[in-house]
Amino acid sequence: MSPFYTGNGDDGFTGLLGEGRIAKNAPRIEAIGTLDEATAAIGLARSLSKSEMVRSLLIQTQRDLYQIMAEVAATPENASRFRTIQSEQVQWLEEKTRDISEQVNIPKEFILPGDTPASGAISLARTIIRRAERRVVALFHEGDLENIELVRYLNRLSSLLFLLELFETSLEKPDTPTLAKG
Repeated sequence: MSPFYTGNGDDGFTGLLGEGRIAKNAPRIEAIGTLDEATAAIGLARSLSKSEMVRSLLIQTQRDLYQIMAEVAATPENASRFRTIQSEQVQWLEEKTRDISEQVNIPKEFILPGDTPASGAISLARTIIRRAERRVVALFHEGDLENIELVRYLNRLSSLLFLLELFETSLEKPDTPTLAKG
């Protein structure tokens, strides 16, 4: 049986999708690591969700995040090979955000995360997505990424996650003011 490690990264460098190696603390690797962390947090939220609709939305976002990670991990000459996130995925997020917004009342003040396990996990995932967005924006502004749709996707995803947090709270605590009436 082969080991679960290669030892290739013992020098503090790692490979990309393409030629060459890069330091493990490089901004591109920070972005990939944060996207990976966000995917894991969304997985935790999905495992705690009481709603099949929420679980379905979250699994699609996890799949999209893996596509984003691949594009971010690609060397500039290979980036187009891994480009799958386009305006259609951003529009899908906008559509889903609109749908959920019609099912919850938006609070007029800050909310404290954690009314339910699922809503707390979604809130955590949202904050990690915000950090991932900052990392991807930095790469975009430095000219290391060309696809603005990655930035737009992450920005829209954080909005959707906020509404899913409110929705999950409303499922377990129907008297919460975030529940839409009617």
